[in-house]
Amino acid sequence: MELKTKKMLAHVEDGIGWVTFNQPEKRNAISLEMWAALGEILEVFHHDKNVRVVVMRGAGGRAFVSGADISEFDEKRGSAAQRESYGVVAANANRWLARIDKPMIAMIEGFCIGGGLATALNADVRFATPASTFGIPAARLGLGYELSGLKALVDVVGPANARDIMISARYFGAEEALQMGLINFIVEPAELLKDAVHAYALKVVGNAPLTVQAARSAIREVLKPESSQDPARIQVLIDGCFDSEDYKEGRQAFKAKRPPNFKGI
Repeated sequence: MELKTKKMLAHVEDGIGWVTFNQPEKRNAISLEMWAALGEILEVFHHDKNVRVVVMRGAGGRAFVSGADISEFDEKRGSAAQRESYGVVAANANRWLARIDKPMIAMIEGFCIGGGLATALNADVRFATPASTFGIPAARLGLGYELSGLKALVDVVGPANARDIMISARYFGAEEALQMGLINFIVEPAELLKDAVHAYALKVVGNAPLTVQAARSAIREVLKPESSQDPARIQVLIDGCFDSEDYKEGRQAFKAKRPPNFKGI
């Protein structure tokens, strides 16, 4: 995919949309242009029927994303007014992180800090290595943390862990992240890409897209306050699965004892 910056990379292979944060010299700290490109990539992947699952990763092996690019803060995020302008660009990326109808996997090597952790929280499944490091150091910088980001954190790790992470601003390792439910799997670095993440992504690619979409949507709905839930919308998605050609294909494949060939229709 042609982008306006080289700090983000994207390509599609075997039904997998790969997103790479590509600023390894700064441990993939997210700059404003990277936020803009991320929104663009996710929007394209959302509409691309060839993409069944999205994998986000960081270049260089030392970090997923180590947070926002603080070198830009004085010029682009030094006041409430500048924060608002900066936030418009970042908000578009965050809208697509929340809106994209493809399942997402975060492949975490090394640091996953601040905005990097907030980005990874949007993934459905998170893989990490034993040396991965997590944290949200907002309290060390004196900046305010957006409500949407805090909700995502609370939804994943619960309010007690979220309070600890935010008020201590401490860093913690993969084992603790696994215990609190922040990550799903810890995998040795040599096995992470091919044997774990790629293999898992291919399993998702082979599953029925309408069923996956309905399940993801239902889980998101459950996390909303009951008064805000829309069960009728979810029922439409569920009914769509039962009325789909994929459901017929799934039944036929099961009877014939062969792998199904799902097309998302």
